[in-house]
This record gives sequence, C-alpha cells and structure tokens, in this order.
Amino acid sequence: MSTDFRVATRPVIRWMLKEDLPTVLRIEEESFEFPWTKSDFLSCTHQPHCIAVVAEVQNQVVGYMIYEMAPHFFRVLTLAVDPAWRRKGIGRSLVERLINKLSPHRRHQILLEVRETNLVAQLFFRSLGFRACRILRNFYSDTVEDAYQMAYQIPQVPSCQTKNRIARYLA
Repeated sequence: MSTDFRVATRPVIRWMLKEDLPTVLRIEEESFEFPWTKSDFLSCTHQPHCIAVVAEVQNQVVGYMIYEMAPHFFRVLTLAVDPAWRRKGIGRSLVERLINKLSPHRRHQILLEVRETNLVAQLFFRSLGFRACRILRNFYSDTVEDAYQMAYQIPQVPSCQTKNRIARYLA
C-alpha cells in the first residue's frame, strides 16, 4: 500500500452536473474573497465553449475547474479545491488533465489570470510550468487590483522536415 496520500486519493475527474452546484458554490465561497455567484456559474456553463469539471474522491466533490476553449488555447476561468482537501494533489490533477489536452496542431497554450495578491495561486501555477507573461491593470471589476496573466505553453514541435526532390527548391 502506498504511503503517498496523493496517490491514495487520486481524484476522478468528470463533467460537472447540476447536482454538484451546491458543493461547488460552497467551495467557491470558502476559497475566494470575491466568489462567483450561482448565476455566474450557470451563465458560464451554458456557453457552448465553456467546460466545467469536478474532482471527486470517494464520491465526494472536492474541487472543480471551469475553462473555455478558444481556437488555439484554453483559458482557465476558475479553479478551487475544498479547503480540507488542499495540498493533496487535487488541483494539480485538474490542471494536468487540461495540460494533457494540449496539442501542437490545435490548442497549444493555457492562459489564466491570477490576482496580484494571490501568491498561493501564483506559486501553484508556477510549479506546474506556468509563467507570468503580462500584467493586466485594474483587471477586476470588484477591486482596482491588477492581475497577472499566466501561460503554459507546450514546446513547439518542429514542422515536418520532408526530404524529397521538390523540398530542396522550396528552401
């Protein structure tokens, strides 16, 4: 039996269901000073380009992530883990699931915004390979706080190096 608690509690990641919303709202309120409302969640999840997933351990929702799909990137809109389940690999599992969806031929980047005062989130995303790429001044409507835009970029795969009799004329 493994002594690593993260391995023992590897979450099941699945689509968010309507029945998950009360738990998700509780986690949201316990996680953020300016939490999303029920109408924020419903409005976002009814958009065709928004995906909402939850992380479950022992049939209990312990975290969630909502992201949107753009033609060439994903954007994480919100992510939170139940305070009782933090630092157990739940958030990492959610983000790694999204990282595994990246492709050099389609969506090759993940973007997100983090409040300048949310050092815990900045360090978490940095540990996963995200880097701050821009400062967004007065980004939030609830405060005058700036945001850091962070990005995860998969290494670009070199284009096909076709060797044929025509290729030498195109170089």
